[in-house]
Amino acid sequence: MADTAGIEVVSQGKKTGKPSAAQFRYLQRGLDQAGGKLPLFDVNGQRINDQTIRSCVKNGWCESWARNPVKPDWLVCKLTEAGRNAVIKGS
Repeated sequence: MADTAGIEVVSQGKKTGKPSAAQFRYLQRGLDQAGGKLPLFDVNGQRINDQTIRSCVKNGWCESWARNPVKPDWLVCKLTEAGRNAVIKGS
C-alpha cells in the first residue's frame, strides 16, 4: 500500500488534508475505471463503508455520479481531479 503521509489536497481553494488509508484505497480503485467510476464493493466483496464515501465527497475527492434504481441508497461516485491528484501524489 502506498504511503499517503504528508499529502494535502486542495479542493475548490480549500485545504482538505490527506485521505485516510481507507479513503485512499477507495479512491485508488477509480484510477483504472472508465470515467473514474468508484466501486461499491472492496476487493473482498464487502460493501464500501458509506462514511468513507461521504467523507470523500465532502472533501471533494469524488462526486455523485449515478443513481442505482435497484438500490437507491447506494452512492455511485466518480473521482474528481482533486481525488485523482490525491491518489497519484500519494502513490
